[in-house]
Amino acid sequence: MKKLRFMVPCIVVFALILLCSVTYAQNGLRLVYLPGNATLHFVSPEPIQYADISTKELEGDLPIKNVLRLRLRDSVGHFNGGIVTIAGEKFIAQYQVVPGERNSPAQINIEPVDTRPLDIAGVSLSQNQLKRIALDLISRKAAAKVKKTNAFKMKGQVNQVYAFDDYFFLDVSFKNKTNLKYAIEDFRFKVDDQKVTKASNVQSVELRPVFTLLSVPSFAKSYRNVFVLKKLSFPGNKVLKIELSEQQPSGRIITLRLSYQDILSADPLPN
Repeated sequence: MKKLRFMVPCIVVFALILLCSVTYAQNGLRLVYLPGNATLHFVSPEPIQYADISTKELEGDLPIKNVLRLRLRDSVGHFNGGIVTIAGEKFIAQYQVVPGERNSPAQINIEPVDTRPLDIAGVSLSQNQLKRIALDLISRKAAAKVKKTNAFKMKGQVNQVYAFDDYFFLDVSFKNKTNLKYAIEDFRFKVDDQKVTKASNVQSVELRPVFTLLSVPSFAKSYRNVFVLKKLSFPGNKVLKIELSEQQPSGRIITLRLSYQDILSADPLPN
C-alpha cells in the first residue's frame, strides 16, 4: 500500500512535467522547433490522408503512410516559421513550426491532445481499427462453417460472417490436400446470378474489400484471412461469390457462394 501511495504522486508529477514541456503559440497551436540543419518527423497513429505546409520555406513528403517528413529547403537562408496541417482518417492536427535549437526533438508523435475529430463522409472506422478487429477475429478458433466447398483436392470455407457498424467481416480459410503449393493469383468478390444459363445475360458486380488483414502470396497446406466489405444488399436470386484463383500454369479456381440469407444472419462481433 505504501508503494502505491508513492507511485501515484510520481505519475502525477511525471504527467505535469510532460505537459509543461509542451509549449503553445499565441494562436493556440502547439509549438514545434526545427533546427536549420535537421529533419522533423511527424508520426501519426493512423495513415495520413492529407498534409499542408503554409510556407514555401519548408518542404515535406510521406516516406511511409503514417509519417510526414519535414525539412528546410536548401535555398532558404532564413526561416520565419509556418503552420503544418496533418489530417488522418479520423482527425486533423495543426502545429506552429518555428526555428529551434540543435537539441530540439527530431520526432513529434501526434497525440490525442493535439487533434480534433474529423468527420469524413464514408469513413466509419479507421484502418487501424479495422486491423485490430480483424486480428482479434483471426486469433480465435474458427467457428462453425457458414459455407464450404471442395474442388481440386482443396477445401474452402467461410468460417463466419460478422457485422459491425457499416462493415461485414468475412473469416475465410482454405486447406490444400495436395503436395503442390498454391500460388495465389487473385482474390475476388462478386455479386452474381445464383443460376447462370447459356441464354441469360449475366450481370456481375465486383466488390473491393476496404481492408484485408494478411497479404499472403502462397500457401502449402492451410490459409486463413479476414476480409472487410462495406455493408451491402442484393436480391434473393443473387449470391456473393468469393473466388480464389491460382497463378498459371496450374490455374485452380475455388469458389465459395454466400446467399443473402447468409449475409442477413451475420453475427455481431464477439466480445
